[in-house]
Amino acid sequence: MTEPCIIGWSHSRFGKLDDAPDIEALIGLVARQAIEDAGVAPEDVDGIFLGTFNGGFVPQDFPASLVLQHLPELRFRPVTRYENACATGSAAIHGALDFIKAGRGRVTLVVGAEKMTATPGPQIGEILLKASYLKTESGITGGFAGVFGRIAEAYFQRHGDQSDALATIAAKNHANGVDNPWAQMRKDLGFAFCRAESEKNPYVAPPLKRTDCSLVSDGAAALVIAHDDVAMTARRAVRFRAAAHVQDFLPLASRDIIRFEGPRAAWARALSDAGVALSDLSFAEVHDCFTIAELLAVEAMGLAPEGQGARAVLDGITAKDGRMPINRSGGLKAKGHPIGATGVSMHAIAAMQLCGEAGAMQLPRADLAGVFNMGGAAVANYVSVLERVG
Repeated sequence: MTEPCIIGWSHSRFGKLDDAPDIEALIGLVARQAIEDAGVAPEDVDGIFLGTFNGGFVPQDFPASLVLQHLPELRFRPVTRYENACATGSAAIHGALDFIKAGRGRVTLVVGAEKMTATPGPQIGEILLKASYLKTESGITGGFAGVFGRIAEAYFQRHGDQSDALATIAAKNHANGVDNPWAQMRKDLGFAFCRAESEKNPYVAPPLKRTDCSLVSDGAAALVIAHDDVAMTARRAVRFRAAAHVQDFLPLASRDIIRFEGPRAAWARALSDAGVALSDLSFAEVHDCFTIAELLAVEAMGLAPEGQGARAVLDGITAKDGRMPINRSGGLKAKGHPIGATGVSMHAIAAMQLCGEAGAMQLPRADLAGVFNMGGAAVANYVSVLERVG
C-alpha cells in the first residue's frame, strides 16, 4: 500500500432533520461515530478537515471550531474548514490526503455537513446561485435549477430531445434510493411519473421538471482517513488508488458547457493515475444534482461518446444490474444533497460497497469504484478511484 486509506465512516440520515437544529448538531451526529467505526481513539487523530458550504444557510460561521464541542479530546489539533461549492466534501478529503502525504500526521477525521431546510425556499435559491458567476449569471431565474435548465436546453438543441433519458435517470435513482436507509426520499416513482409533466411534477426550469432536481437537505457524513501503515492494522481499509481535482472557468460563457470538459479531464487524470481503464470499475457514484448532470457525467467518464449518453442510460448499462451501475445509493436525486456532506457521503457509500457493508444497496461485484463530485456547473471537479485493501 502506498496511498492513504479510508478505515472508518459514519453517515446521518439525509432530509429535514428537526432533531439536528444547527450545523453543530449535525457534526455531532457523525464525528465520534466515524472514529469509533475506525477502531482508533480520538487521541490518535492528528488533523480534522471540515467541509461545509453554508453561504448563509445558518448564522453560525467558523464551523471548524465546532468539532471540538463534540470531541474535546481533539483540543489543540489542527482543524480547517474547506469550501468548494457542491464539491466541498471532496475538497476536505483532499486536504486530509495532502496532510497525510506531507507527513504532518497519520490519522485524520473528515466531516461534511450542511443545514439547509431551515432556510426559506427563495433564499435557498439565492444562496446556491452564489456558486455561479454573478456578474453575468445573477439574473437566471430558478437559481441553480435555472442554470442546469439552460444546460439541458442547449444539450437538447445540439443532440435532440433527451427527456426519455432524463426520466430514466430519475426513475433509476429513486428506485435505488428505496434501498438506502439514509436516503431522504425512499420512494420508487417510476418512469411514467418522472417523464410526464403533472401537478405533482411540474416544470421547474424547462426542460427540467421537479423529478429532475435534487433535494434540499440537512445531513452529515464523516470518514477516518489514515496513513497506509495504520490501515494495515485496521479491520478493513479502502485505498485511494487515485484522487484527481481539476478546476475550470466559473462563467458559463467561457466554455462549451455541454461538453463537461472539467469532469472529462478529472476522469482522464484519475483513471491514468490509477493505472486502470473505465471498464475496470465495478460501479460509480456520480454527481447528479440534476438529471442532465448525470447524463453529461456518463459522457465525461467515457461510458458513451459526446451526445450519445442516452444510449447507455436507456440500454440499462447504468442500472443496478447493468455493466456500470451508477448511483446505487440513489444519488443526490433521491439520497439528498446537503452541500458540504455530499462528497463525503459519496466516498463513504463507495467504501461500504467495496467492503461488502452496503446492506440492501450491495452490488454483487464491487472491486473498484469511481466517485465523481462536482462543484458549480462543472467548475470544481473531483474524481477518486477506490479499492478494497486485503
